[in-house]
Amino acid sequence: MSFFLPGELVDGGTGGGRPRRTARDWVVDGLLFLWAVGWWMGMTALLQEHAYLPHWLVLLDPWLGGALCLALWWRRSHPLAVALLAVPAGALTDSAFGALSVVILNTAMRLPLRRAVLVLVAYLVTVAPYLLVYTVPHEGGWPVGAFALAYYLVFFAWGRAARARRQLVLRLRQDAERERADHARRLVDARRAERRAIAREMHDVLAHRISLLSVHAGALAYRTKQTAAGAGSALDEAEIAESAGVIRDNAHQALDELREVLHVLRADEEDDEHGPASGATVGTGGAATRPQPGLSSIAALVSEAREAGQRVRYEDALPEGAAPPRPQLQRTAYRVVQEGLTNARKHAPGSEVTVRLTGSPGNGLTLRVSNPLPAGVPRTGTGTGTGIPGAGAGLTGLHERLELEDGTLHHGVDQGAFTLLARLPWPLRAP
Repeated sequence: MSFFLPGELVDGGTGGGRPRRTARDWVVDGLLFLWAVGWWMGMTALLQEHAYLPHWLVLLDPWLGGALCLALWWRRSHPLAVALLAVPAGALTDSAFGALSVVILNTAMRLPLRRAVLVLVAYLVTVAPYLLVYTVPHEGGWPVGAFALAYYLVFFAWGRAARARRQLVLRLRQDAERERADHARRLVDARRAERRAIAREMHDVLAHRISLLSVHAGALAYRTKQTAAGAGSALDEAEIAESAGVIRDNAHQALDELREVLHVLRADEEDDEHGPASGATVGTGGAATRPQPGLSSIAALVSEAREAGQRVRYEDALPEGAAPPRPQLQRTAYRVVQEGLTNARKHAPGSEVTVRLTGSPGNGLTLRVSNPLPAGVPRTGTGTGTGIPGAGAGLTGLHERLELEDGTLHHGVDQGAFTLLARLPWPLRAP
């Protein structure tokens, strides 16, 4: 497609050098040169009929006109030099009629407005004596002079219009390229946000389950070592089967919850934000998945932790019968409690964990998860009691969740206890 475009548009108008001529430019330049040469030949043949012209002017006319025709090949690379060369040719010759029209058009198209206007004024000033002395008295009077003036102005206006159109095309192309770059940047940002959301969801789901698996497996390994050391009784088949069943069930639940996370991440934003009326989440292709965890699921989460051997005191001080927060906010509250229990299990094993829910519509929702620090842990930090590895991304993910919900998250050690405190908005009526 570059065959049909001028070099300025193919190069994008970046100004990084002279634009390279395209095939279209060579064709146009060739046609304009033939146009100029045709007028030069015709007007040169008529010079002998102009008896009123001085002999020196008749001899000079073809040479100046021919030189200007040849100069047209450099009009793209040196527009100002060619325009200045055309000043004496336009002032003293008739044979430069065709070439001068191309030069005027080129001057208006390729020079800035102020410089182009100055060149046009130079043309008009220098041609005025020729018109007044020879053209008007001998070639038809003032109408011929008016035609000469229109000749200059029409080609100049044509050139300015072509310049404005090209600049508009370049601006539109630059805007389109900028929009493509912005779109690509938005895609990168969206992919980055999606990766962060996936990482956050997977951490919240898997960290809880894997920590439960680690506790059960650790207990099983501990009993085995005690038995081998003769410090305890050996596990019977029922206990081994029960422990293996608990580990298997938690592994299955981890896979199921991971599958549900992927469904939620693929769901439409509207479904993810507001959820269907029945409380189920609609996944990709309209397929319904099981309800996402909310405030009503926190009690089951606490019971599950207790069954794993964690001591948890649960206090639900939320008003009964109040309109619940929207599903996305409830899921965030659930993740806060889940992360608090997981951290306590990892860093303060054996400590009692207190989970307290307070708040009401219009006053916000407050969740507090706290546990005493284990012995030997500095009062300004947390321990690594069970040795369960962690990436340290849980609290970071909670911060991101709370920010998305216009909530706040505070955590730290206070009076020998680690406290995780989250506050979430709870409007009077769910949106």
